[in-house]
Amino acid sequence: MEQVTIESLLKKIKEYNFFELEKVKKAYEFAKLKHINQTRQSGEPYIIHPLNVAYILAEMHADMDTICAGLLHDTLEDTNTTKEEIKNIFNETTANLVDGVTKISKMNFSTESAINFANTRKIITGITEDVRIIIIKLADRLHNMRTLQYKSKFKQKENSLETIEIFAPLAYYIGAYRIKSELEDISLQYLKPDTYKKILERKTKIEFDNKNSLNEMLFNIKNLLANKNIFNEIKVRTKNIYGIYKNLNENKKFSDIHDLFSLKVMVDIIENCYISLGLIHQKYHPFNEKFKDYICNPKNNMYKSLHTTVFGPNERLVQVQIRTFDMDKVASFGLATYWDLTSVDVRKKMQQDLKEKFQFFKSLIEINKVFGDNKKFVDQVKKELFSDLIYVYTTKGDIIELPKNSTPIDLAYKIHTELGNTIIGAVVNDKFVPVDYILHNNDRVKILNDNLSFGPKKEWLDNVQTTLAKRKIKEYTKNK
Repeated sequence: MEQVTIESLLKKIKEYNFFELEKVKKAYEFAKLKHINQTRQSGEPYIIHPLNVAYILAEMHADMDTICAGLLHDTLEDTNTTKEEIKNIFNETTANLVDGVTKISKMNFSTESAINFANTRKIITGITEDVRIIIIKLADRLHNMRTLQYKSKFKQKENSLETIEIFAPLAYYIGAYRIKSELEDISLQYLKPDTYKKILERKTKIEFDNKNSLNEMLFNIKNLLANKNIFNEIKVRTKNIYGIYKNLNENKKFSDIHDLFSLKVMVDIIENCYISLGLIHQKYHPFNEKFKDYICNPKNNMYKSLHTTVFGPNERLVQVQIRTFDMDKVASFGLATYWDLTSVDVRKKMQQDLKEKFQFFKSLIEINKVFGDNKKFVDQVKKELFSDLIYVYTTKGDIIELPKNSTPIDLAYKIHTELGNTIIGAVVNDKFVPVDYILHNNDRVKILNDNLSFGPKKEWLDNVQTTLAKRKIKEYTKNK
């Protein structure tokens, strides 16, 4: 990638905003002056880093307060700048964003681990104040990972592990798949360089061997849709290296990875997604077990698409993803896409939808309320939100997100407190199960309750995974 300059940043911003360039120039000159004698470990002037962070944000069509905060994001931490100064020269919003991404002062902590846990908590909970804080932190981390070669080997592994455990899950939760995938791949490159290299070499060879077959499918599908006057664009995508690594770690072979190759079909309207699906199935036999309708049932991070796996040429399974152009934008950058798709108060809309539509947000608020200790908070977030998840269906067809090894008790409390307090069992996939049954992905669950039951028991605490369920059980048994 070419070196980012203030000129290239302004050129990128002009693609979607002509009116606030002077504000960006002002933030750049301010940051440049503040970082004047500082260099990165690469030997470059320090201002190169904020410029790159701002450019990544501009690629998402971020608002100018966010762009300016990207340029200024290290001034509170690394220079003599104060929050009040940024507020007076720019505005309160920019000052709050910069403060939100600034690490906590070490003066209040006795150990390095204590400050690390406090900062991790601040990063994670920043989303409850303003999701733009997380978006800026992701852009910051992405550029730092892209330039990780200049760090010591210890720092490379430490940063990569933190990226896999904290930043990649955060990117997933706000729907920023493009950032998530790049963060994961770079992290694996430093954590397991030999494994990364082997998978990359194998992936490159398979891509070369299947190039003609995939292009043939692309050409055929394009013609099918054109014949029905469906405006479309199709791209070939190969699964990211970290995604392949996870599959191989589950004892799968390359040939077992059904979504190793994907054709991403983009059309104009939702109706044409379903028409396209029918046309593709007429041409290529579907593998029925691998069909997913994420348009009717979107993922909890707003992702929408039809997924079907078909038998392509040369006995190769190929996943076809069918979505509208707007859905594709959301699939790349998630909540950040609101800058493109929403004309109202974007920040307000982001926070409102986070609160109302994103299940992880409610869980995060709960964990933050229950755990005062920073280490326990971070450990619980990793366990409950950032580790393996399952998705189960209620009898109404709602999809509920739960941590792995959850039980019907966890589900009942997620639906309603009274349902959790009166649960006596559950029907899972038409079979009666006890309250401590371990739920699995795609289970259909009906909670059985009895208002005359004796209520939750203390021993249930050993059977639940969610902070909410544990708190409700403790409250009930204590009051009783």
